[in-house]
Amino acid sequence: MSEHVALQEFSSIHGAMVEFSSPDDLMIAAHQAYSSGYRRMDAYTPMPIEGLAEAIGYKKNYVALAVLIGALTGATGGFCFLEWISGVAYALNVGGRPLNSWPAFIPITFECTILFSAITSLLCVLLMNGLPKPYHPVFNVPAFARASTDRFFLCIESTDPKFRVEETVDFLRGLGGNEVSVVPA
Repeated sequence: MSEHVALQEFSSIHGAMVEFSSPDDLMIAAHQAYSSGYRRMDAYTPMPIEGLAEAIGYKKNYVALAVLIGALTGATGGFCFLEWISGVAYALNVGGRPLNSWPAFIPITFECTILFSAITSLLCVLLMNGLPKPYHPVFNVPAFARASTDRFFLCIESTDPKFRVEETVDFLRGLGGNEVSVVPA
C-alpha cells in the first residue's frame, strides 16, 4: 500500500528505472523489455556494451550522411570560391599561367572539406542528441550516482505508449534487478 502512495507522490513522472549489477543482466532485461513492446527506453552503463543499443531498439541516425553532405559542400564551395577569386575577381596573369590552375586549389579544397565536415558533425551531434542538456530527470534517483562506476540501469520512459506506472514497475521488478525506482520529471 505504501508503494502505491509513493507512486502517487510525483505530479510528473519521467519513467521507471531498474538497477542491475552486471551487464549480462542488463542485456537480458533490455531484450525482454523490447520484446514485451516497450519502445521508449534508455540504458545507462559505466562502459560500452556491445549490442545494447540494438537491444533497446536504437535505429540508425543520419549523422554520417549529413557529414558527407557537409564535406561535399565544403569541397565544392572551396573549389568554386578559388575559381572565382583566380578567374573573375582578381584575374592576374602571372608568367603566362592559366587563370584556373586547379592543382593549386587542391590544398584549400581539402581544408574546406575537413572544416565543413567537422562543423557539420559537431552540429549534428549536438542537435540530434538534444544537447546541451545540463539536467536530466534520472539524476533525481539517488541510486543513479553509481551509474558511472559499477551499476547498470534500464529506464522505460513515460512517453512510451505502453507505459502505465504500476504495470511498468511490476514488469521491471519481474526482470530481476536490484532496485526499481520511479523517476520524477
